Amino acid sequence: MADNKKDSTSTDAPASPFKDAELEHFKELIITKRDNASEDVDRMRAQLADAREQAENDTAYSFHMADAGTDAMEREKLYLMIAREQKYIGYLDRALERIENKTYGICKVTGNKISQERLEAVPHTEISIEAKLAQKK
Repeated sequence: MADNKKDSTSTDAPASPFKDAELEHFKELIITKRDNASEDVDRMRAQLADAREQAENDTAYSFHMADAGTDAMEREKLYLMIAREQKYIGYLDRALERIENKTYGICKVTGNKISQERLEAVPHTEISIEAKLAQKK
């Protein structure tokens, strides 16, 4: 676990407004979400492998062009879903880094504390709800 000293390599980032026990709670929440996302990626990759194997086993006479198109669309959808989950895992990894260097829970736009309720709902967020709403305007 990281020591309680501030990281001298940081760019004077404000310290997390959360206590160590709260940070540990968020760390566990993020790790659980990360594990689930990794399992989803593994499952989707297995589906892709199965789809490729099935495509190799089909002959030209037993396979209709419409079926081939549907299968191609399903594979494309799986590729996009895998990419999306991998991006999500990257966000979760960055949140874990912020927990480790004690900058978790600080809005990168306003510099204010991100509410605990928002972090419970979206634990990888880097911005407060106020900043998010301002972005939408």
